[in-house]
Amino acid sequence: MDDYSRAIAGFGLSLQAPSSLHTALILRQAMWRKALPQWRVAGVPATFYTDHGSDFTSHHLEQVSAELKMALVFSEPGMPRGRGKIERFFRTVNQRLLCGLPGYSPAGQPPAQAVLTVSAFEAELQRFILDQYHQQPHSETGEPPQARWEDGGFLPRLPESLDQLDLLLLTVAKSRKVRPDGIHFQGLRYLDLTLAAYVGESVIIRYDPRDMAEIRIFHDQRFLCRAICAELAGETIALRDIIQVRNRRRRDLRHTLQDRARLVEVLLDAHRGASVVHEPLETTDCARPAETTSAQGATPRLKRYFNE
Repeated sequence: MDDYSRAIAGFGLSLQAPSSLHTALILRQAMWRKALPQWRVAGVPATFYTDHGSDFTSHHLEQVSAELKMALVFSEPGMPRGRGKIERFFRTVNQRLLCGLPGYSPAGQPPAQAVLTVSAFEAELQRFILDQYHQQPHSETGEPPQARWEDGGFLPRLPESLDQLDLLLLTVAKSRKVRPDGIHFQGLRYLDLTLAAYVGESVIIRYDPRDMAEIRIFHDQRFLCRAICAELAGETIALRDIIQVRNRRRRDLRHTLQDRARLVEVLLDAHRGASVVHEPLETTDCARPAETTSAQGATPRLKRYFNE
């Protein structure tokens, strides 16, 4: 949120635990030009004011702030009034958007059945911000956030390029070695003709976890190319979707192994039960001592035969 105009520069939704990666992705959206022409809020902030969440206090975010010449300021712990402006926006979203969506559960009532997907809710929130919140007068400023942002001829400071912004914000994965058939990452294979000259070389890959169809390759701190996964070409598949499918497959395999283990236990128990039933007959068999005696008597003959 821009402090002066109260306009929203970027947002993100996730069911995962907060992380510096999610923060970086939201900053990427907030700083760069938007694809939607009516969403004009962009630029590198002079000061980034936030709380003490672990995703905001990471060393990675400190490096990003230094590179972008952006002051990083934290609110005082245990003082939520220091974040009153953004908390007020959250209340506005709750009162004017959430309560009207299907599946909404008021406080104190049992949770309703989930109806909206994360993507559908993200689209609803974006529509609310652009079509309602930005266009209606703010209770404190008296002006619509969009109009207040555009008044005065303010020119925001933009990053030099999207590649430079990605270099700073996107997660740096572990070093990968270029193989003859491309780069392997997260069980996927990425290809580009440029990689043919770097087979056997170690490279750094950067990726957008919301779209795993493409990764960016860097060699010796220099951008090399964009590699494409042929399996995901033309699609937008998030990393969380890949992880969910992989975890689902692991659960299915685990259940299959557990079922087979139970079947083996049943068969072993049945075999042990059959052995117990036959055991009394074997102990009362009168021929066994005779066979033992005969075997003992035959032992010397075998030894004499061996010695001969």
